[in-house]
Amino acid sequence: MIKAVGVVVPAHNEQSLLPACLASVRRAAQALDRLPMHLVVVAAACRDATASVARRAGAAVVTIGARSVGAARAAGVREVLRRTAHLDPADVWLATTDADTVVPARWLCEHVRYGDEGWDAVAGTVRVTDWSGYQPEVRSLFRQRYSASAGPHLHPHVHGANLGCSAAAYLRAGGFPSVPTAEDRAFVTALSATGSRIRRTRALTVITSARRESRVPHGFSDYLADLDAATA
Repeated sequence: MIKAVGVVVPAHNEQSLLPACLASVRRAAQALDRLPMHLVVVAAACRDATASVARRAGAAVVTIGARSVGAARAAGVREVLRRTAHLDPADVWLATTDADTVVPARWLCEHVRYGDEGWDAVAGTVRVTDWSGYQPEVRSLFRQRYSASAGPHLHPHVHGANLGCSAAAYLRAGGFPSVPTAEDRAFVTALSATGSRIRRTRALTVITSARRESRVPHGFSDYLADLDAATA
């Protein structure tokens, strides 16, 4: 049974969008029915007030000099593991999201439910609600491509903005690699290689931004930019 939850949020110059993200995580934590939640923001090579914004929101803050989302997620998980060292890793659930993302009120409850059901990891989906600045065709093209999957409830996507696993599975897989991008896909590949049971579900969805300024190379913003160019 899951006895503690850790949430890791990597952030590079995210003082504007981070408050909404952390507020949504706090709301989600209220539904955990007294299960302890450790919220860690990793300020990665920040030149703004990201760290102070996170502290004011009640999050623990880890700072790193590298602008690497993989290194940031790994540093955040290390802090959660330090804070939960008295527990069996099988009883600790790790969830990650992004600073430009808002999670639903039942987000953490659903993660914990899957963990209690015996799943080693959960990969959810993302939704964009604000398409300002994009051509109307971009929204349709994104939805068309994103909805393609093996079934109505399964999907092929991996998003660090909506990913979770037990600490035991995380350690078996070797953790997030210290790479500037695609750390989430590399980690899920490692989870699969170690035999972890991964639940891919469309029932667990977060809202993320469609901003044009990318924080990581070849990330979600760049993908949307490519769709925009394709519809021009």
